[in-house]
Amino acid sequence: MAAAVHARLPQAASDPRLIVPLDLPTPGEARAMVEALGEAVSFYKIGLELFATGGGMDLARALKAEGKDVFLDWKLHDIPTTVQRAAQVLAESGCDLLTVHGEPQVMDAAVRGRGRSGLKILAVTVMTSLTDADLAEMGYGADVRALVERRIHQALHAGCDGVIASPHEAALARAIGGKDFLVVTPGVRPDWSAKNDQARATTPAEALAAGASHIVCGRPITAANDPRAAAQRVVLEMSAVQ
Repeated sequence: MAAAVHARLPQAASDPRLIVPLDLPTPGEARAMVEALGEAVSFYKIGLELFATGGGMDLARALKAEGKDVFLDWKLHDIPTTVQRAAQVLAESGCDLLTVHGEPQVMDAAVRGRGRSGLKILAVTVMTSLTDADLAEMGYGADVRALVERRIHQALHAGCDGVIASPHEAALARAIGGKDFLVVTPGVRPDWSAKNDQARATTPAEALAAGASHIVCGRPITAANDPRAAAQRVVLEMSAVQ
């Protein structure tokens, strides 16, 4: 069945707006996934799971050497000196995107650390797994939308290149940040996939239409019987929104 689906899909080129997370237990499994996806994907996210293996940065450098774009989803969150030094080291890797938590001191430090490199800093506004009730339980006095809005303004003031925001806040981020501001949206789930732990998910086309510059789509692709066919299916859906 997977082969039949694969055969029916147009052999579209990868879409640079699609970021696939390599949330796999080992670098070897991540490398196998990259090979399985082939030319269907050109942009990869490397997160904490691979970072913890000790091989995450080696894989990131290898992907860059192969012409891929790489998003380091480290979500840095520490005292300013530590964040600045970490961002400086990561800037030397040649990778494209780095996440930090959207707190003013953290964002300021990351921007200083990346210096004149091409590394773009993205501020995490509110995790896409969180709801208004979750924020209240954590002690915040604002709902999700109000907190996201505040952190977008703070990210701009700090000199960040963009934010991580759910598809539901993508239009808000685009309106505040302007046309060149990066709005990277996780929590993207095609209609044909499960929502998993994403409390505020939308489809790829909906996220792009709302103002996202990039979408992060993981398990619908990486957990599919045919990851390449699933990626092509997502790219086909994205092609309807320019």
